[in-house]
Amino acid sequence: MIRWRNIPPAARLAIGLLGLVAVGTGLLHLPGVSSGRLLSWSEALFTAVSALSVTGLSLIQPGRDLTLFGQLILMFLIQAGGVGFMVMAVVLFRLVGRRIMYLDRIALRDSLGLIDMRAILRFTRRLLWMVGVIELIGAWFLWLNWRGMLGDGRAAFYALFHSVAAFCNAGFDLFTGVDGFSGIPNDGATLTILGGLIFLGSLGMPVLMDLWDYPEARKLSFNTRLTLVVVIGLVLLGTFGLFLSESTVAGTLRDEPFLPRLGLSLFQSVATRTAGYAGINDLETLSPAGQLIKIGLMFVGSAPASMGGGITTGTFIVLALTFWSYIRRRGSARIFSRTIPPDTVRRALAVLTISLFVVFNATWLILLTHPHATLDQVLFEVISAFATCGFTLAFTGQLNLFGQLIIVFVMFWGRLGALTIILALAGTPRRELVEYPEGQVLIG
Repeated sequence: MIRWRNIPPAARLAIGLLGLVAVGTGLLHLPGVSSGRLLSWSEALFTAVSALSVTGLSLIQPGRDLTLFGQLILMFLIQAGGVGFMVMAVVLFRLVGRRIMYLDRIALRDSLGLIDMRAILRFTRRLLWMVGVIELIGAWFLWLNWRGMLGDGRAAFYALFHSVAAFCNAGFDLFTGVDGFSGIPNDGATLTILGGLIFLGSLGMPVLMDLWDYPEARKLSFNTRLTLVVVIGLVLLGTFGLFLSESTVAGTLRDEPFLPRLGLSLFQSVATRTAGYAGINDLETLSPAGQLIKIGLMFVGSAPASMGGGITTGTFIVLALTFWSYIRRRGSARIFSRTIPPDTVRRALAVLTISLFVVFNATWLILLTHPHATLDQVLFEVISAFATCGFTLAFTGQLNLFGQLIIVFVMFWGRLGALTIILALAGTPRRELVEYPEGQVLIG
């Protein structure tokens, strides 16, 4: 019989998330959760996985199809998926006075991207405090902005729900299909508040904590500096690309004035890598060039140990630096007077390879079982699920049961991360006792 203490840390993360999925599916299937009829098991499963993977793809419209009780359950699942079930497990263990086992600390360390295990409990307490403060501040500003439109009580709940969803980078909203809304309000104040919450949630927990401590410490770690450079660079590059592509004759923003067009492009660039809030009602109206840019941004995704998915900015910059060092004939990748370890490069290559494998096969399977689907619709949907982003070209509702299960798998994979699943399957690496001579392989 396999004991919990003998299960590798990466496998614990997968098992824990599966357990939360089972609980979330059961809760969403309860009477009183949905309006009018019970959610089917497939709808409950899809919604639970989407919430716990902080994605936002949905077969239902939460504002119309869920009761207040159901919306509260959905918000809880988003929060659990965003902050991380291992963080919640630590809190529960501490509340009942149970000690955290060594392997549990390793699992938590890996999920948070930490190096020093001794700092885990202190980090967890401070992290929960920081997340609560950020989400409450975001909810306060959203309430002030929406109270005239929705009324005080309804605006308060909507503000809290969307603050949690935005910071956790989940694209669920309560506006679509309700009172004539076709999506979130796209006024400047709403997009600024939601965009700020999405951006903070996409930075990664270690980076957020580093920034939180900066006024006292007066220094930033190497990882934080590198992450900020990459994230800001991608946001600016995405803004420019989307602004340019959507300002053409085929662009959906061509009739907008300059500043609103720039603002919507900026919001799209921020939200595309991590969260599914569009700001544009119909993404199908985006030009093919704009859709391609969004696919690229989604595939890269957010920072490691953050609320988002994708191959992560860490993998992207390591591969980019390795490519640049090869061009410059350097022996190793370098930046900020630091050298990237070879093992990190190998891990980045493994993540990229397995991610491409998952995206390719999922896209092929859905195209095979959905004869009327187009390649752009399916590829967009699969990468959105893989990056736990939540954007769709109005294709989610066209999925049959097999297609829904494929997207569920991809969302689950995207939340855990390719590297976590590789580690879960691989177990403890063996020590090689025999080394073989090198063999030359032709490249190019």
